Amino acid sequence: MTAITATETTTSAVRPGKIRNRVLWTLQIVLGLFFIIASGGPKLVMPQTLMENNATAFSIPLALLVFIGLAEVAGGIGLMVPRLTAAAAIGLAIVTFLAAGFNAFLADAPELAPFPLVLTAIFAWIAYERRASLTALGALIKR
Repeated sequence: MTAITATETTTSAVRPGKIRNRVLWTLQIVLGLFFIIASGGPKLVMPQTLMENNATAFSIPLALLVFIGLAEVAGGIGLMVPRLTAAAAIGLAIVTFLAAGFNAFLADAPELAPFPLVLTAIFAWIAYERRASLTALGALIKR
């Protein structure tokens, strides 16, 4: 049997943190770009076209659609700014949870609800893991 030294123990204990951090940053960047480019961006650039092409799916007012687009773009940007990560993840978790409810109950498309719910869980996990950024943000605001 080989003896485990303190150096080996420390090295192996540090790696999961590094891996978790890389996974979180990868998710934050990919989801941030998704919400900026594919989800929120079209709601800001061409909201009228979205409403005309999908009249049954978008039975919400134009102003609300634009507001949702702004929230998604702001959340996508916030995911990639270290001090804003947890706050952005909380905001996007709320938006995606409401999107799941909209799909399930108002748009009469419950088959579309699982994807936003999975995103809600991912954003909740990101917010939990990056909760230290909320403390830093709170301290910055108090200044």
